[in-house]
Amino acid sequence: MSAENGNHGTSDTQAGPRPEPLRFYGTTWVRHDNGYAARRVGLAVGSLAVAAAACFVLRVAYQGLQIADIGGFVSLLMIVMFAVCSALAFRHTWSGFTSRPDPDRQSSLRGLLAIGFVGSLLAYFLRTFTEAPGEKLHRAEYEKAREEYEKRASRRTGNPSKKKRRK
Repeated sequence: MSAENGNHGTSDTQAGPRPEPLRFYGTTWVRHDNGYAARRVGLAVGSLAVAAAACFVLRVAYQGLQIADIGGFVSLLMIVMFAVCSALAFRHTWSGFTSRPDPDRQSSLRGLLAIGFVGSLLAYFLRTFTEAPGEKLHRAEYEKAREEYEKRASRRTGNPSKKKRRK
């Protein structure tokens, strides 16, 4: 059994804050080890393939509406709805890689993000070319926590009970 299984790639000897694992990457984003590059390539290909499959499903749904002969207005409305929702989902997902999203806003946008899932998949695909999606945000938070920990740990030297008392 490897040491990575229980703690997402970090060793048990590390003192201080632990890096937050990213979905599909664990904590391999910290040192870019344990198949990090292969995961990025695989997830880029996978997200693009899922986006293409989703577009195919949407096309089949659109053809179903054409067969039902519901009219041009409803067909146009469906196309505009998916385009707008995908654009908004892309923007929301892309901004979520650089800052923590507000949980209340996230829950209120859940339906819109579900409709525009193709935009989210494309944002994920494009982000994998530069980093693991969310890596920059997590790295900044982790490094800040490490710096704060080092400051606190460096102030503590020696055993305070053995200090000489002033008279």
